[in-house]
This record gives sequence, C-alpha cells and structure tokens, in this order.
Amino acid sequence: MKEYKDDVEAADDFGVKVKLLKKELSKVIVGQDEVIDALLTSIFSNGHCLLVGVPGLAKTLLVNTMSEVLGLSFSRIQFTPDLMPSDIIGSEILDDSRHFKFVKGPIFANIILADEINRTPPKTQSALLEAMQERIVTAAGNRYTLDAPFFVLATQNPIEQEGTYPLPEAQLDRFMFNIWVDYPSFEEEVAIVKQTTSTTQVKLEHIMSAEEILYFQQLVRKVPVPDGVVDFAVKLANATRPGKDYSPDITNEFVNWGAGPRASQYLVLGAKCHALLRGKYAPDNEDVRAVAKNVLRHRIVRNYKAEAEGISTESIIESLMKIASS
Repeated sequence: MKEYKDDVEAADDFGVKVKLLKKELSKVIVGQDEVIDALLTSIFSNGHCLLVGVPGLAKTLLVNTMSEVLGLSFSRIQFTPDLMPSDIIGSEILDDSRHFKFVKGPIFANIILADEINRTPPKTQSALLEAMQERIVTAAGNRYTLDAPFFVLATQNPIEQEGTYPLPEAQLDRFMFNIWVDYPSFEEEVAIVKQTTSTTQVKLEHIMSAEEILYFQQLVRKVPVPDGVVDFAVKLANATRPGKDYSPDITNEFVNWGAGPRASQYLVLGAKCHALLRGKYAPDNEDVRAVAKNVLRHRIVRNYKAEAEGISTESIIESLMKIASS
C-alpha cells in the first residue's frame, strides 16, 4: 500500500481512487449515482446498508460488482422462511477422528449480501445482530472474529409483504443507511437494455485492497468536524423524538418513535465521508443534510395519523431539517 506524507495527501488520493471505483462500477451498473454514492459512504464509514427497492433494479448486481472492484470476498445468503441460524453462522460436525469441528458459514466473508432479509423469521434474522455490531460470531460457546473489513448489505422488497417478517427495531438500528433504490430514467433504461441484451463481456479491475479500505476508514474518522455541525446533527436526531420538551409539533403529531443516539453518530460519520468524497477536508451542515434521509428513514416510526393522512417519512425529515437549521 502507498505511504502518504500526511492526511491531506491521503484525502486527495482517496478522491482519485473513488472516481476510479465509480468508473469501474459504471461498466456494469447504469445510472444509480445516488445509490452508489450512499453505498460508498456507508462502506468507508464502516457501516451496514439496507437497500430497499422493487425486484429487477440491480441491487444484487450492484453489491456483487462492488465486492469485485474492491477485491473483497463475497457471500450471498438468500433469506427464506426455512433458513436456520446455522445456515448463516456455521455448525459443528464430527470429523473422521470423532472430534467436533466447526465449519464456517457464509457470514465469514468481507461483504455479505443478505438477499430479501425480511423473508426469514426473527430467530434467523437475529443471527446477524452480533456479527453486525461486534464483528464476531459465537457458536457452541466459542467466539470467532470476522475478517475486516466486514459489511452486511441487505436487500428488501417494499411491495410484496405476504410471508415476510418485518425487521425488529434493534436490527434496523444496526444499519447505518436505508437506501431507496428507484426506477432508472428512460435514457438509463435504454442503455441497460442495450448492454444486457448483447454479447459484450466486461472485465473489472480491482481498484482497492482490503488494507486500503481499512486505512481510508480510519482517515474518515480523522476528519475534523466543527462544533456547529455536530450541534446540527444532534438537534436533527433529537427533533425526531416525540413527547420531549424540545419536540417540534410535527414530531408530536405524526411520530410514534424517533431515532436514538446511534443516528447522531451516523449523521456525523456520514457527513465526514460525504465531505471527503467531494474533495472537502471538513464537513458542513449540507453534508449532514445529504445523508440525513438515509440515516433517519428507518429510525422514525410514523403513527396511524401520519399514515392515514399520507404524511411520508421523507417529508417529516425535510421539515425537521428546516427546524434544526433555525
């Protein structure tokens, strides 16, 4: 790995490498620039992502391609109603010498694609909790450390809810970002059809190593943050909580439950990375706003009145950002 004389040089090189990374991704993924930016922000902030979108929007392809250009090991776990925790973590078997031997499951990889994570029961979903938070796995009384870097990138279909199990709040809170994957534009869809119905073979280059990713994750944490930006992030997270002395009217009226302190942490961490990705050496309030919806979307629980009146979580967040700025 290249050695840098100071953090400024490292930050500049980080920007160059991210541009190369996006260029490689664009060989396979057409459009989805905001989704890619959010995914990169999450990865270099050492956070997990929940990708929500209808089938056929290349969520799985994006994660697979990302692991390839980053040169990381990749496991795809298809979550189904009959999936067991041992199918994720691994299990003990008797070897030829009649001793128990632990056989590692697919969770022992750098990038885990938890495909349709809400299709498996809570008992199996909870198998991810320890791995996502502590980066360790406990099996048969033994603890196993997962290789770094480690990311869980989960997908979810927002339409078909029959036979699904909503993720518990504790698990949702483990995800740094909840990213909405939307339909492509007309021009993008034309490019997708041309690209996927031909015989063209794409060769992807490795842009970063695991060592470089870990280095840049530490660089993101070194980014200085003005006190005013931290105050804005914390005010925004506080504004999502109903029933407090400082709660805005819109929160008291439409929100059942708000974001916890982890949201404040992710707002600041995400703002740091967002600033670096744009060539800035310190974040401002705009960087916090840029990551706010992805951080808060799954941490705000609307009440019945909000659902009945068609008040979306996004519109609540927009209003709270204006309130926090005043």
